[in-house]
Amino acid sequence: MFRNLPYQGAEPRQVAEVVNNTMNGKTNNTGSVTLTASTTTTTITDERLGFDSVILLSPLTANAATLTPYISTKAKGSVVITHANTVNADQDFDYIIVG
Repeated sequence: MFRNLPYQGAEPRQVAEVVNNTMNGKTNNTGSVTLTASTTTTTITDERLGFDSVILLSPLTANAATLTPYISTKAKGSVVITHANTVNADQDFDYIIVG
């Protein structure tokens, strides 16, 4: 996680650090998940998730790339990913949360 600014404001150096990190793509909205083998759903629990969030998945392994997972349920703080039931344990994805 990268620095968050206090709501009441911050020193110029802190603001510059956060703005520069944001401009370099460091926006505190990413994570990783491994889809559960031998089941059809996997839950991501993350306090940054909400009902209106968009979750984009990026496969990291060949087995993950063959899947077509989708977000079947959204809730405050979690989403459920539905996917094929396979025995492969290396179904690794990175994700980004927007909104």
